[in-house]
Amino acid sequence: MITDTSSADIHVLIADDQPLFRGGLLMLLSTHPRIRVVGEAGDGAEAVAMARRLQPDVVVMDLAMPKLDGVAATRQLTSDDFTSDPSRTIKVIMLTGLGSAPEDVCAALRAGASGYLLKDAAPTELVTAIESVASGLAYLAPNVTPGVIADIASRPVAGRPAPGALDRLTTREKEILVQMAYAMSNDDIAAKFHLSIATVKTHVCRIINKLGVRDRTGAVVMAYQGGLVRPDDIPEGN
Repeated sequence: MITDTSSADIHVLIADDQPLFRGGLLMLLSTHPRIRVVGEAGDGAEAVAMARRLQPDVVVMDLAMPKLDGVAATRQLTSDDFTSDPSRTIKVIMLTGLGSAPEDVCAALRAGASGYLLKDAAPTELVTAIESVASGLAYLAPNVTPGVIADIASRPVAGRPAPGALDRLTTREKEILVQMAYAMSNDDIAAKFHLSIATVKTHVCRIINKLGVRDRTGAVVMAYQGGLVRPDDIPEGN
C-alpha cells in the first residue's frame, strides 16, 4: 500500500473482495502521478471504516462484496455527515462484472455513486473515471445510456428535491441541463452553444447548486424527475 500521499491530488481507496484484482488496480493506479491509493478494503464494512478514517476523495467500489454490499456501503459513504468536512463528499465509482443487470446500475446511482464502470474496462478508462468524479462530474460506462438514468428517475428517490426546483434555473441553464441528460460532455456542450469550457463548467456548478444535488448525475436525474427531459427525447446514437 502506498502511504506517502502528500503530493497527490486525488486520494483513492480500493474496495474489492478479490485480493488479486485489488493488487491489479493498485499497480495500475500507482503509475499515475496525480493518484495515490491510500487504502485497500476487502469488504464493504471495512471500506466504510477505512474511508471514515482516511477520508479519500474517491472510493473504487466492487458491487458484490461480503458483510456489506457496494450499494449499502455507497449509501453510507455519500451521506451528508460522513466526511469531517461538510463541504465535501466522498465520490464512489462502482465496479461490476459483465453479468450485472441494469437494476444494479440504478441501485448504485440511487445510492449516490458518481460513476459506474465494468470490470473489463480499459485501464485508461478507470483513470479517466477517477479524474472525472474527483472533479465533480459523473462517469458512466458507455453502455449506461440516458435511458438508464430515466429509469432511475421513474422510481422513488430518498432526498428528492422539492417540486419546482427546476424553476430556479435560467433558460440557458435548462438548455445545458438537457444536454447533460443526453450524456453530452462539457466540451460537446461548449461547441453546441458556442461557449467556452470555463463558462459551461460555471453553468454546471450553478445547476448543481440550485437543484440541491450532489453532482452531475443527481442533476440529470432531476431533469427526468421534473419532466424537463423524457426518454423519448433522447437523440439517436446517445
